[in-house]
Amino acid sequence: MPPTSAWDTVHLVPPTPFSADGRHVDTDRLASLLDDCLKSGISVVIPAAGTGEFHSLSADEACLAVSTTIDICKGRAKVLAPVGLGLAHALAIGEKAMAAGADGVLVMPPVHPYLGDEGVSLYFKALRDALKTPLWVYKRGPNPSDSALVALAKEGVITGVKYAVNDLNALADFTTKSAGLCHVVCGTAERNAPFYHLAGARGFTSGAAALFPNISLKLHMALTNADYAEAMRLRSVLNPLEAFRARQADALNITTIKAGLALLGNSAGPVRPPNRPLTDAETVELRSVVELIQQSV
Repeated sequence: MPPTSAWDTVHLVPPTPFSADGRHVDTDRLASLLDDCLKSGISVVIPAAGTGEFHSLSADEACLAVSTTIDICKGRAKVLAPVGLGLAHALAIGEKAMAAGADGVLVMPPVHPYLGDEGVSLYFKALRDALKTPLWVYKRGPNPSDSALVALAKEGVITGVKYAVNDLNALADFTTKSAGLCHVVCGTAERNAPFYHLAGARGFTSGAAALFPNISLKLHMALTNADYAEAMRLRSVLNPLEAFRARQADALNITTIKAGLALLGNSAGPVRPPNRPLTDAETVELRSVVELIQQSV
């Protein structure tokens, strides 16, 4: 099935480059990284989100990363700004993002210790009422439930869902019930994108696209053209990188992307705690992974 919307594509989630001491957002490096990806054909960008170390950024830093991204992407790509944590914190980022020209916001997974559908739904509605912009939800756990998201879509509160729960039966049920109400993309990247596509999610988010945007875009094109053999081949090319990121319950997710960029000569600086740098042995191993991917396409 061909894309029915500009959102049915690869959603790049780039790392947030920092200065060498990790204290400041390096906007020049961010602009350079984004420009390279846009030249490859990336058309949706979600800066300062999960792979962008959202939870390690102040509201001002997130706004800086978002505004820098909007400046680079104007006329070239859509930008979703990440919002989350307390309502005031979410609005502080969201209001500035909308003033800068963002195309919508992505609500990060709630991290509050006590959650229920009613309260989370009120949170989403408060954001939608205040920001009056397309609202995407990053679903990474049981809250909000699928049924709550369908209800919010029916009410026009949410525009899209980044679905990141690897339960294909639940996903297929959700895409069926939300059809025509909101967009759904795979939130667990290239490794799961082919299976999500068959279940109804027509795009996917990607951190690996910061390193190899052409491969991610070719994989999406293969899925769009129903060339599943080619899609699975490209998945296998990127799978060693995605498996590396998934180590230690995804603890190396961000570190691997930043280390990979450094190996490609496009350093994005260090990661911030609680993320950690790779060990020397891990760096050697990652170099082999990156070189193998380069040789495979």
